[in-house]
Amino acid sequence: MGRRVERESAGLPILILSVNELKTNDDQLLSMGSTKRYVKYMVSLRCKMTVKEELEKAGLKYAVSPHGAIEFLGETTPTQFEELDEVLLALGLELLDENDSMLIDRIINTVIEVVHDSDELPNLSFDDIIDRSLGSGSESILKIFSDVKGISIMQFIILQKVDRVKELLLYDNLSLSEISKKLRYKNEHYLIAQFKKHTGLSPTYFKKLRNERMSVLQEV
Repeated sequence: MGRRVERESAGLPILILSVNELKTNDDQLLSMGSTKRYVKYMVSLRCKMTVKEELEKAGLKYAVSPHGAIEFLGETTPTQFEELDEVLLALGLELLDENDSMLIDRIINTVIEVVHDSDELPNLSFDDIIDRSLGSGSESILKIFSDVKGISIMQFIILQKVDRVKELLLYDNLSLSEISKKLRYKNEHYLIAQFKKHTGLSPTYFKKLRNERMSVLQEV
């Protein structure tokens, strides 16, 4: 890549989804008669409401995924996609093609799988994994990712890690040192600082929530 992506630490991990896995997921969507597209610049509530209005005007059946993709349900013709794209372009928005949407999905699913499903994050270079996972042109798809999500890929990973810290604090009886090691933060102090920055709350607050939650469970 021409531009190197800043990393939180020397070992920011990502797991690679194989091309076969990606194709399988896409084939499953096609077999259900649906397709998924992301929209560039749809990063505010106003933009989202505008897109919703245009989808309903067009009479398209759709659902919105947790990460903002529009899942078109049933058969949607190329003409319908072209007409929708023209309408969105006139509003300063852009419907991504199927290939770019699949790559965005690939990045999102990879980050979520590694951060939330790994017992301990592997010590792999983020830059190298992106290069190997997306191949040539990865810089351009990372730019598109930011246009779609309204945040950088680095920020997306950080937010996913913060969510994972919340989960571990609420559900597992782990020390901050153990969580720091599991998620490969530089150290416990860095974890605390980053957690406070993005939540406005301390890890200790979530430890208290865990105790309150356990008390409620014991009363059931």
